[in-house]
Amino acid sequence: MQHEIIIAGFGGQGVLSMGKILAYAGLMEDKEVSWFPSYGPEQRGGTANVTVILSDERISSPVLNEYDIAIILNQPSLEKFEHCVKRGGILIYDGYGITKPPTRNDIDIYEVDAMNTASSENMSKVFNMIILGGLLKTSPMVKLESVMAGLKKSLPERHHKLLPMNEKAILKGMEIIRKTGV
Repeated sequence: MQHEIIIAGFGGQGVLSMGKILAYAGLMEDKEVSWFPSYGPEQRGGTANVTVILSDERISSPVLNEYDIAIILNQPSLEKFEHCVKRGGILIYDGYGITKPPTRNDIDIYEVDAMNTASSENMSKVFNMIILGGLLKTSPMVKLESVMAGLKKSLPERHHKLLPMNEKAILKGMEIIRKTGV
């Protein structure tokens, strides 16, 4: 099985690290993995996206024009990538900062109220893990244990004390994601 994913938002939202953690989790499960980041010169505030491919077979190219899954964290990214989700695919978004929600009716659309949840539950440092939890609920492509191992590998050791908070955020994302009707 192959999962072709785009994660897009503003720099500073944890877009690239979310992709990296997902890629590490795939490696932990002996999957073929591609992690292909794209961002502007502005690290925070500019747009950023990452393409992640997880597969049981060899990956021919990291460059894609269509995706099975799009995770969208801002309006510019929604406008750029909504039409790139394959028919029957999945679009996951956080409504915070989205002024015009997705409108397609040939894909499954899910909303994760991650920003508001992160703020109300004092989890703003792990906002992206709430989103990742939503993804894993809709498409359990890797195990939670593998994600936690990937997270441990990608975080500097001085931040390992945040691992329990990250796991709590992933579980929260799994809990709060909801399918929207278009």
